[in-house]
Amino acid sequence: MDRTSSSEAVRLSEVRRVYGSGAHVVTALRGVSAVFPTGSFTAIMGPSGSGKSTLLQCASGLDRPDGGQVVIGGVDLGGLSERRLTELRRDRVGFVFQSFNLVESLNAAQNISLPVLLSGHRPAPGHVEELLRTVGLADRARHRPAELSGGQQQRVAIARALVTRPEVLFADEPTGALDSRTGREVLRLLRQLVDERGDTVVMVTHDPLAASHADRVLFLSDGALVGELWSPSPATVAARLAALEDTAYEDVP
Repeated sequence: MDRTSSSEAVRLSEVRRVYGSGAHVVTALRGVSAVFPTGSFTAIMGPSGSGKSTLLQCASGLDRPDGGQVVIGGVDLGGLSERRLTELRRDRVGFVFQSFNLVESLNAAQNISLPVLLSGHRPAPGHVEELLRTVGLADRARHRPAELSGGQQQRVAIARALVTRPEVLFADEPTGALDSRTGREVLRLLRQLVDERGDTVVMVTHDPLAASHADRVLFLSDGALVGELWSPSPATVAARLAALEDTAYEDVP
């Protein structure tokens, strides 16, 4: 699993994903190609059923595509065994989901350390404390999830995703379980990670306001990449998404 230097955190080339067989075939991705540069923030949007989550799963190595190529940090995922793919996801990919998935019996610092400990190692001295400061929770290290607000729990989840210093952070509706004010705080944190640390963030969202924090938005429709928008604003994202949803509705028999 040799690592080659690249300004591309993730590259997808003609990625296809098909579910089912015979009369029940569903093509979730239709030859999607995209590049996610190192140090960038990309939002992925589209109507319901457009393939957003499937794209994230294939791009992150959670699911294997039926065709095409996925490369993370110079490593072609297609040639990896299941064991080596699991190791790559563990060591070089970070995940943040709508549900925080914290271990209730562990405090914030222990939750952040968990991915490293599960790999048979220990976090570098001071690294967990540094991450707690980065996400604004330096004074919450010994607090368990039940003692934290929803926004604070999501910040712990983000720090946990960063503890292995991943190539890319994948976020699937990271503000979906939060109120609007707390959601904006989490989005500002993601933006800060890109601007101040050079992290790479790929985020699936249905919210134009959330997408406006990204550098660009990729739009999917019926499993195909149908456009992108740079320097997005909530209004421009909403208008583009509404047009896609209108088209999808018109296509329904």
